[in-house]
Amino acid sequence: MVGISAFGAYVPRLRLNRRAIADSMSWLTPGVAGLARGERAVRNFDEDSVTMAVAAARDCLAGVDRADVDGLYVASTTHPFADRSSAGIVATALNLRDDLRTADFSSSQKAGTAALVTALDAAAGGKQILVTAADARDSRPGSVGESLYGDAAAAVLVGDRDVVAELEATYATSHDFVDHYRGATDRFDYTWEERWVRTEGYDRFIADAVSGLLGRLDLQIQDVDHIVFPAAKARDHAGIAKGLGATPEQVQDNLYATCGEAGVAHPLLMLVGALERAKPGDRIVVVSFGQGSDAISLRVTDRIGQPAPGAGLAGALAQRMPLENYMKYLHFRELVSPELGIRAEAPTQTSLTALWRNRKTIEGLVGGQCRECGVPQYPKARLCVNETCRAIDAQDDYPFADVPAYVKSFTGDHLAVTPDPPAVYGMVQFEGGGRFVADFTDCTLEEVAVSMPVRMSFRRHVLDRQRGFSGYFWKAVPATGASASQSADAVANRGA
Repeated sequence: MVGISAFGAYVPRLRLNRRAIADSMSWLTPGVAGLARGERAVRNFDEDSVTMAVAAARDCLAGVDRADVDGLYVASTTHPFADRSSAGIVATALNLRDDLRTADFSSSQKAGTAALVTALDAAAGGKQILVTAADARDSRPGSVGESLYGDAAAAVLVGDRDVVAELEATYATSHDFVDHYRGATDRFDYTWEERWVRTEGYDRFIADAVSGLLGRLDLQIQDVDHIVFPAAKARDHAGIAKGLGATPEQVQDNLYATCGEAGVAHPLLMLVGALERAKPGDRIVVVSFGQGSDAISLRVTDRIGQPAPGAGLAGALAQRMPLENYMKYLHFRELVSPELGIRAEAPTQTSLTALWRNRKTIEGLVGGQCRECGVPQYPKARLCVNETCRAIDAQDDYPFADVPAYVKSFTGDHLAVTPDPPAVYGMVQFEGGGRFVADFTDCTLEEVAVSMPVRMSFRRHVLDRQRGFSGYFWKAVPATGASASQSADAVANRGA
């Protein structure tokens, strides 16, 4: 039985109210006022497609033995490098095996489903393939895309065991239909006329893909319990569903009000949402759009009733932080160039030889654990830090990324250069041993407290604009929902 055995999602915590866009830009482009409902997900200044892909993959792999993963496919139209594998970075961050089949998928909005279909083919040969899709598309201020787009990622693990949704059939069409494009050296999409794109593109291609898929299975649309397809506007989404003959109960929410259209990730993100509410025996049809369509039919198994260990789409949407400042949004996406002062002129070149030698330490957050006394430490070293042990060359790899941790100390630095001052950083203490000084992210200084739980998050640590290089490391995300009493209890329990 080939199908999906695990799934996960990631939606950045920051959410920009579309009204803030309209209030700032409708004087120039009045059309955005008609889109000023709900909110769109916005990546933080230290996030990109790679970091979001890692986050979704970690959510998907919660409770999964990573040694069993045989391959990794990463899909995006916003890969940070034109010639450096995103899958290679993600695999290192996840501490997957070295003998791994990896590939990047790109250049079309259906790249996510293309990666999924390719993984399903590989799973037929007994392989377990992790598929993660992420997009963080930029758009011109005041454009329709600025309101419609959202940043997000989704991940599914495909294999032939412990399947929660079994593959029934696939169907694909391919057309050089240019509804929009982005040149190799361009930053923004160029989009063609909206009504033509809808009637000649979405309406026709999605209907053809669904018809072809159901024809292979000798089924009707009434035999589908959940139908998943992208369409940025809720009105267009409802129109396509009506054309398919689907009822509102069958159609998965297009996430316009809570996230926005997440590009390559969107069909898989909606699929995760459908799996979260599906029952055993339900049939899910997933359709993508982008120079044609991919259509996939899945049948939910009895294993779907088991609690998912990750946060999933529902959990990701629930963790939100309002972003009301439109100029801050523009700054985070480098759509404005404010003065940052002389401190911002510090050199940012990364030594690629040092990165290679320390790749597990830097990108995988792997430290060491002493074989003699069992004490973990970060970074890994020849000498054990335990004063009663001091063993030499006795450390095994010890991944810290998923180890529970808490704030030992912290500070807010108003002089350090950061896109979101003040810079918040401090000592992070891992349960069981190990600590290091980490930057904090997705929080304000006022929200942080000593002994507050934190989780580690893979983030872009440096952007070398002169050489076009993104460097990655791990930051701490405080559990800002923790109450003062919980923090006090934690301090007492730890003897702090």
